[in-house]
Amino acid sequence: MAKANCNASMVLTVLMLSFLLVVCFAESRFLENGILKPKPATVQCDSVYGVKSGDTCFEIAEGFNLPTKVFNSINPNLNCTALFVGQWVCLDGEFSS
Repeated sequence: MAKANCNASMVLTVLMLSFLLVVCFAESRFLENGILKPKPATVQCDSVYGVKSGDTCFEIAEGFNLPTKVFNSINPNLNCTALFVGQWVCLDGEFSS
């Protein structure tokens, strides 16, 4: 009887561990698909400007009467130390999430 009880508890332990493993895999796929991940905010540009030789972010923002904070917020992925000729920067836009 003790051997049967030991086998039953072993089977129960294996089943519980298997269940936990399945739940962990399912949850990681659930999170990976973005169901619980917040979606990044996006910017819809209404007006853009093509960078010219010698332009800087500060000069562009100043030239279009944009506060630097606003310019940077509507151009979140812009690297101001590596602007290149022909690069498009957003001058006016709105956020959506």
